[in-house]
Amino acid sequence: VQLQASGGGLVQAGGSLRLSCAASGRTFSLYAMGWFRRPPGKEREFVAVINWTGSGTVYADSVKGRFTISRDNAKNTVYLQMNNPKAEDTAVYYCASGSGVTVRETSYGYWGQGTEVTVSS
Repeated sequence: VQLQASGGGLVQAGGSLRLSCAASGRTFSLYAMGWFRRPPGKEREFVAVINWTGSGTVYADSVKGRFTISRDNAKNTVYLQMNNPKAEDTAVYYCASGSGVTVRETSYGYWGQGTEVTVSS
């Protein structure tokens, strides 16, 4: 599976932005898909994950109620809708595919290249 993240950019606090992650490979629908982020000067951290059917999601407490993860298996794409972003959401965002719904980075075998999001306050 090859992953290509896009949609990053500059957004004002309180605005909205949607990230996309396009996957190649016919087995996309079999994987859980996650979003992680690396804030400036910090370790990479979990953001959200969605199971292969799209019926189950888990979010980091810091984004719960503001971000929504979704997927379209017909388009081999997973999305991260970022509503009401805050300055602390500034980071490079990565999508990843894994074998299950988990927050652990080590459970994800394939990673996209990252897309940068800057939230201006």
